[in-house]
Amino acid sequence: MIAQIIVDVPVNRTNRPFDYRVPAWLCPLIQVGSRVVVPFGPRKLQGYVVGVSENDADFADNHRLKDVEQVLDDTPPLTPELLDMSEWMSKQYLCPWVTAVQAMLPAVLKGKAEKWLTATDDLDEETCGGSGLLWELHRKRHLPLAEVEKQFPEEFLLVPGWIRSGLLATEYQVKDRITRKQQSFVRCLLGPAQLAEAAASLPARAEQMRRVLELFSQHEGQSFSIQMLKDEWGITRSPLKSLEAKGWLAIEQVEVYRDPYANRRFAEKAKPVFTPMQEQVLSPILQAIQSQSYASFLVHGVTGSGKTEVYLEAIEQTLAKGQEAIFLVPEISLTPQMVERFKGRFGADVAVLHSALSQGEKFDEWRKIIRKQVKVVVGARSAIFAPFQNIGLIVIDEEHETSYKQEETPRYHAREVALWRAKRNHAVLLMGSATPALETYALATRGRYTLLEMPERVGNRPMPSVHVVDMREELQSENRSMFSRKLHEMIEDRLVKQEQMVIFLNRRGFSTFVMCRSCGYTMRCIHCDISLTYHKTNHTARCHYCGYTIAQPAHCPECQSEHIRFFGTGTQKVEAELAKLFPGIRVIRMDVDTTSRKGAHEELLNKFRAGQGDVLLGTQMIAKGLDFPRVTLAGIIAADTSLHLPDFRAAEKTFQLLTQVGGRAGRHELEGDVVIQTYTPEHYSIVHATRHDYPAFYQDEMLQRRRTGYPPYFRLVLITFSHEDVPVVVRGAHTMADYLRQRLAETTILLGPVASPIARVKDRFRFQIMLKYRDEPKLSALLAQATAAFEEWNKQQKVLMTIDVDPYVLL
Repeated sequence: MIAQIIVDVPVNRTNRPFDYRVPAWLCPLIQVGSRVVVPFGPRKLQGYVVGVSENDADFADNHRLKDVEQVLDDTPPLTPELLDMSEWMSKQYLCPWVTAVQAMLPAVLKGKAEKWLTATDDLDEETCGGSGLLWELHRKRHLPLAEVEKQFPEEFLLVPGWIRSGLLATEYQVKDRITRKQQSFVRCLLGPAQLAEAAASLPARAEQMRRVLELFSQHEGQSFSIQMLKDEWGITRSPLKSLEAKGWLAIEQVEVYRDPYANRRFAEKAKPVFTPMQEQVLSPILQAIQSQSYASFLVHGVTGSGKTEVYLEAIEQTLAKGQEAIFLVPEISLTPQMVERFKGRFGADVAVLHSALSQGEKFDEWRKIIRKQVKVVVGARSAIFAPFQNIGLIVIDEEHETSYKQEETPRYHAREVALWRAKRNHAVLLMGSATPALETYALATRGRYTLLEMPERVGNRPMPSVHVVDMREELQSENRSMFSRKLHEMIEDRLVKQEQMVIFLNRRGFSTFVMCRSCGYTMRCIHCDISLTYHKTNHTARCHYCGYTIAQPAHCPECQSEHIRFFGTGTQKVEAELAKLFPGIRVIRMDVDTTSRKGAHEELLNKFRAGQGDVLLGTQMIAKGLDFPRVTLAGIIAADTSLHLPDFRAAEKTFQLLTQVGGRAGRHELEGDVVIQTYTPEHYSIVHATRHDYPAFYQDEMLQRRRTGYPPYFRLVLITFSHEDVPVVVRGAHTMADYLRQRLAETTILLGPVASPIARVKDRFRFQIMLKYRDEPKLSALLAQATAAFEEWNKQQKVLMTIDVDPYVLL
């Protein structure tokens, strides 16, 4: 048997399957999708089987092939569908095939090759001499090289000589990082009659032993974990060991799942009565699910229109047909509230995947999926790779969210991958948003997706009243506070009424930059072309790109003046100002700084839900997915923050953010207000957001995109180059640009090379090229050729090049 295997060497020249002979003893274990260990040059690497040929005679040089050394799994972690999809992703997003494969697997399955030092047969007691290292190797036979260097630093330099003399050898081993959680369980070996006799035979003082036997007589045939016996009944290990010694109990190690929700009880949720609008939207979706044929829908519904109930009903109908469903949400929307909703509706049929889980918890959730123990996956972007084999429905909530685009290789968009999977499985793709991405809405208006509108809130509740405050007028009226008079007045009103508020600012930290008022010096990162942000809690100035941090100086480093001040506004500064203006106000701040600890996100939201806070203050993570009955005011401190970025999507992102944040207010019985503070109230994105008018915004923004030649009228490819030396990176960018110019179709526009908007990050200078094109079917192939040619040129230069198809971040 011959296996075609892609190996874990993510470079262009190894981006193909290699043939390996499968030894007879491994033939029953190896399958397409298996993880294997194979020799590759001097190393042993992890590889993935993408094909198997039974007939060795088809390979003329099969005697020269190397053998597969190990199969790492009993059940292949990759389905044939996922392998096909990884090959498509490799071509679509111009990344190594193995990188696309690894994006689909839990981190613990990405085994790494480790170099080991091994004793040969020539190493015996006599040749060990006085060497501690040789004696250790003689005893253990092999040790990891990294451990040898740490334990025997003086002798480490002698290792090459011992290898040449034949006493030692090196080898590579693939180290798997899989750990399985085990728990001690107690099982009774006696029947009911024997239990009564055994309990009667115990001495009077053996109270705990008797209680254990009584438990087993009350719960016949049940096992108990030792931890549960201790926590719930106060039974220690000692009486259990005594009962085991008598042969009455068995104590066994049982593998259990690491379940982040193990100690939570989710109340079963009754299905609501659907509104006529929900029924109207559900009708074509459920018809498509029943027909088991590919269909795609875009649900455009205002915030609070009941889109989530539409998704839940669609999932329920999919499960009723014996099929599986994937539900994607942006990471910041994957709140405990969302998990509770799904667990309450579908119970143990739900697996949850998100970044707050430990690697072990993610692996166990993934195992439930591959073992077909769950039917619904709820998760962020990477949940689209769930190894289901009978998908009937894929839902993408808040489909406009930029977090669905991966910013590291492979630079895929979850929406495009979902579209591929839905077509492959003849499944239904259901996308929803109050503010759809322009490209998605354009495709829906052209009939590529079926457009379903939900223009009203459930129960005909009114949309919140929106008040736009021109901060230029506030300044002219001598109001230099970060809170306009309107927002100040409304906060006071809510405090009197004991209602809750959400205040949004898209910046963390205390201030956005630190500047000397004497000489104009601005504190900047020494590694990146970016200002440092001041964080008041620990009095540091920090770079939010590379993490560089310094203590806040008392004097200007340039002119030694004491007049060094903080400018701009961050969430910490807003929190301090709220405390100053409204004594006793209870503020719960949510940003990257306050939610980095595991469980902090849920803890803060629960406090707010329990009424322990008057204001939920935060960055993007509070903008969507939250539903609090007593929130009646949403305040947006600086609506212009995202409007003036060097990004063609700036107006779209601003409109989306204002609409989403505003949608947190007045979702239940109490009516809501939104206060938008801006220096550009006349901008069309702000004007249309105040009216909740997406179609009007869409028309205006489409005119801008058409005029400037951006999506959806053109597609983009961004090619970025980085290097420590400016001349080298410029040369690399021009080399690639020259190659492409000679071969691109006339309709494709090449812009650049130019310096990136942020010209230096982590001490590397950055240049970029942008391609704009419409229909260019051969562009992927041309870019693959250009990459191969660039690698030849780049052997000595070491310029880092990344290609981003349909980019979302242009900085």
